[in-house]
Amino acid sequence: MTYEPDLSSAAPSSPPFDLAVTDRLLSTTRSVRKRLDLDRPVPAEMLLECLRLAVQAPTGSNSQGWRWMVVTDADKRRELARLYREGGEGYLRASASQAMDPQTKRVYESAIHLTETLEKVPVHVVPCIQGRAESTVNAMSASIYGSILPAVWSFMLALRSRGLGSAWTTLHLVKEREAAEVLGIPYDSVTQVALLPVAYTVGNAFKPASRPPVESLTYWNTWDASGDS
Repeated sequence: MTYEPDLSSAAPSSPPFDLAVTDRLLSTTRSVRKRLDLDRPVPAEMLLECLRLAVQAPTGSNSQGWRWMVVTDADKRRELARLYREGGEGYLRASASQAMDPQTKRVYESAIHLTETLEKVPVHVVPCIQGRAESTVNAMSASIYGSILPAVWSFMLALRSRGLGSAWTTLHLVKEREAAEVLGIPYDSVTQVALLPVAYTVGNAFKPASRPPVESLTYWNTWDASGDS
């Protein structure tokens, strides 16, 4: 006999949030590179507002080890942009030239555009987490990254809801030690996980991306098993 719990009484009569608004936020928070407004300043209080929401994200063992490096200084942004180009511009251009799929090619071309404009983006945010993941077991490194990545995504959603955009970039991490020196980050005890260029967006008409059907990516109980049977 199979036990099937009766959830009818436990289920809320209506969702606690406006699902249309929530789903639109979740499905249209895109990587923004070409449509960042390079001339419009971003108020510090708005950044702090988004970060206050970001730090509501869960962390491993409630460690709360996230740290946020907000860079508005033009000279430091210029240095970070230089490190970003040195770390990945060659890779991006080679990948763009080899891409066969038009959508993939556009993504690489957009990323190349960011290498050319990054220093002009008014704010760079470098999310950090206390600790280092090198030479540790996967469970520990997963815990370190799992304690910062949800907060970063919450930050990007908060930006989107306020008319700002960003893109999750990691190419500067090829030069992470040099970036740490530029920003005064203690490299031996703090891990940088991304560099987010932050600005108001030019327009707000972002659409959901083309993705494979989730059914083809979801396995039930056994790897590569569908839920049809």
